[in-house]
Amino acid sequence: MAQIALIETKPTSTNFDKYFEFEFDRFALCSDSSVKKVLKKDVDLELNPDDYDWLILVGAEAFKQYTRKTSITEYNGKIIDEKFLALMNPAIIKFKPEAKKSFEDAVESISGYVSGELKIEKLSEDKCYGIQDKETAMAFLQKAIDHPLPYIALDSETSALYCRDGYMLGFSMSYEPDHGIYCDADVIDEDVEAKMQELFNKKTVVFHNAKFDLQWFIYHFNFEFPNFEDTMLMHYMFDENPGTHGLKQLAMKHTPYGDYEKPLEDWGIEYRRKHGILKEAFSYDLIPFDVMKDYAAMDAVVTFALYQKMRPAVEKNSRLLWVYENILLEGCNFLRQVENNGVPFHRERLEFAQGVMQEDIEKAVAELYEFPEVRQFEAAQGKDFNPNSTVQLRSLLFDYINLAPTGKKTGTGAHSTDAEVLGQLADEHAVPKHILEIRQKNKIKTTYLDKIIPNLDRDSRLRTGFNLHGTTSGRLSSSGKLNMQQLPRDNPTVKGCIKANKGHKIVSMDLTTAEVYVAAVLAKDVGLQEVFKGGGNFHSTIAKQVFKLPCDVEQVDELYTAKRQQAKAVTFGIMYGAGPAKISWQVTKDSGSEFSMHDASRVIADYFQSFPNLKKWLDECGAFIKSNAFIYSEFGRKRRLPNAKSKDKGIASHEVRSGINFLVQSVASDINLLGAIDMQKYINRNGMNSKIFGLVHDSILAEVPDDEMELYCSNLKTFVQKDRGFSIPNCPVGCDFEIGDDYSFGKWDKFYK
Repeated sequence: MAQIALIETKPTSTNFDKYFEFEFDRFALCSDSSVKKVLKKDVDLELNPDDYDWLILVGAEAFKQYTRKTSITEYNGKIIDEKFLALMNPAIIKFKPEAKKSFEDAVESISGYVSGELKIEKLSEDKCYGIQDKETAMAFLQKAIDHPLPYIALDSETSALYCRDGYMLGFSMSYEPDHGIYCDADVIDEDVEAKMQELFNKKTVVFHNAKFDLQWFIYHFNFEFPNFEDTMLMHYMFDENPGTHGLKQLAMKHTPYGDYEKPLEDWGIEYRRKHGILKEAFSYDLIPFDVMKDYAAMDAVVTFALYQKMRPAVEKNSRLLWVYENILLEGCNFLRQVENNGVPFHRERLEFAQGVMQEDIEKAVAELYEFPEVRQFEAAQGKDFNPNSTVQLRSLLFDYINLAPTGKKTGTGAHSTDAEVLGQLADEHAVPKHILEIRQKNKIKTTYLDKIIPNLDRDSRLRTGFNLHGTTSGRLSSSGKLNMQQLPRDNPTVKGCIKANKGHKIVSMDLTTAEVYVAAVLAKDVGLQEVFKGGGNFHSTIAKQVFKLPCDVEQVDELYTAKRQQAKAVTFGIMYGAGPAKISWQVTKDSGSEFSMHDASRVIADYFQSFPNLKKWLDECGAFIKSNAFIYSEFGRKRRLPNAKSKDKGIASHEVRSGINFLVQSVASDINLLGAIDMQKYINRNGMNSKIFGLVHDSILAEVPDDEMELYCSNLKTFVQKDRGFSIPNCPVGCDFEIGDDYSFGKWDKFYK
């Protein structure tokens, strides 16, 4: 009979007997249940893991203690080192009801391992091996070509994250179940390359994170892929939560191969320790072929297995299938080109701004120490004031300057000194205003200027990442060398360094009030649609109609500024599910004058009286979400909302608001993306030199030659405004164009000259 130990972080009253039918010994890392956070020094459990066949590790601390791994969510219900079984703490279900299914699945999985029903499979050497000679490679490729299945799985191993920064180490491939190889890239000569292209022409090539692999295969070998698919994007159709799409995660969850990479990870840890290499400095080119081959080959085996499971599942849902094929796969190909185009930075401007910013920071810091309150602090404390120390800053603001705390607290319960707090306190004293300016300038310099310059390619363009799977709504995210979604909006420094080459212009196309437009269409609210049909200033028109203002729309902004601000806050607040409290706060903040919850409630009521179908649609969508805990967008994306059924009313209402916001935000984002995809296809077909280099929020950014300007702008507008099944008749969604030498559109010159 198997000997089993269950180890918690500290003693609890949880009844684990109701989850498991087998017998087990129960332990706790720390015997003192009064300890709030168990640290290494608190661990007093003396237990030899070799005395047990299985150790069930409950919670992150116990899991880390025995496996050296930190993400129990990733390993929940899985086996590590053929002995340890991870289990999230069931107490988390009280705070996160959506975790219930994951916990139940983990219990079932653990029971399966203990009973022997579940086992980790390891492929034999004749099923999973490496290739380092041309003859074997050619024979394998021919077998893949001749195999009756119409698809293969392909993966790349590389020396860097970006194809211009390194070289390909090798590729892994699988053309039938439980069979894969890893081939050294040095084997690829003209004959092998031709045979690979023959294979790619005949078969659908399946990747996991296709955009990454396509960049490498196309840039280094100029391969073409007439038909490709992506298991990562397929999984996104079934679970839209970010951080759940990794190949290793899915292998553990959906295949019998478990954490097959762990021995390779352990090898890397030992190698770094032995050679004194930091984790961020370690790359795969340091791993010998004989060490790499088995695990690299398994990447293709797992991708193949995932495809065989996921493709039929996607095909069963016509809405998800349409999104996958028409938005995600098309978007993958489009974003590969966008990333390859690169963001056109002006190196001299970057270096100039870097120097000026450093001078400004040094000057501002020197001025800070001249404030009498800072000198008083230093005299009392007997040390220099450090503006980066939250403890010292808190003391300076609240003990020496005697400012009243805003009420915002940190996670530990202390008074916050974040940017929002400093912004509020800046109205009362010059010191917080000064510190806020120093922080903002330092962030621009260190987060952007200092990092952009060394990451520029030889053509002065920066190639970063855009992601289709990084948000629950379907909006694009950005990561890598530069997060394009987080460029500073109010300071033109970074945007001004994105500058067109001679004979070109930067063009930004922005959708105007797109989410409200989408809501007007989906709600079939004639009154709200008429606002769009009427043209003019949208928020002024709304204010005039809701408040029945006795003036022309053009006069609203001047004569009834507060009313316009209120109408604007309600419009956007409704799209994000805001209630009277939130809208009261927003209008008060934006206008600088008190706007009570009573006033907000009255304005919301007036708003819905003007647009009753909008109210009806919002209520119907909310009821559907509460009842079903999911909802589909008009394009077919599915948003799963398990917390809509939470017993906690606050959690449930927040989940419903998220679902309603998804309905408008997702569609607006997809309208923009589909328009950009169509424009890129037009550019390719017609041999244009225009380069789309980013999608930032609701903007499409491009560097356009002067002689293509009219052609580019007119066609982009046509593609974005194309009726895709939900448009206001004779009134397409609005498109605003800005054209200039740089992305700041003149603000750089005003700022620095």
